[in-house]
Amino acid sequence: MEEIGGLVFRMAAVSLCLIKTNLSAKERLFCMIAYIPKATVQAAISSIPLSLGLPCGKIVLTVGVLAILVTAPLGAFGVDSTYKRLLSQESSSPQ
Repeated sequence: MEEIGGLVFRMAAVSLCLIKTNLSAKERLFCMIAYIPKATVQAAISSIPLSLGLPCGKIVLTVGVLAILVTAPLGAFGVDSTYKRLLSQESSSPQ
């Protein structure tokens, strides 16, 4: 349940970061979906307690790996299933 709360918080943070941009609402939604995967952050942070020899190190690493296993496919599926509906290609006119 905490993982879902974290994802909602991340999506809200992305939304706040995009307030003063020229992106449409659909493009902003796509950015929020695209930001769901967090494997790089999880892999970097979750191994620190284990490397420091803390007793909770194995648990933290396990939760980090589980977060990667859930969010990476979820984000990939989200991007793949929404890009055609949420993004449009601008036609570039030669000048």
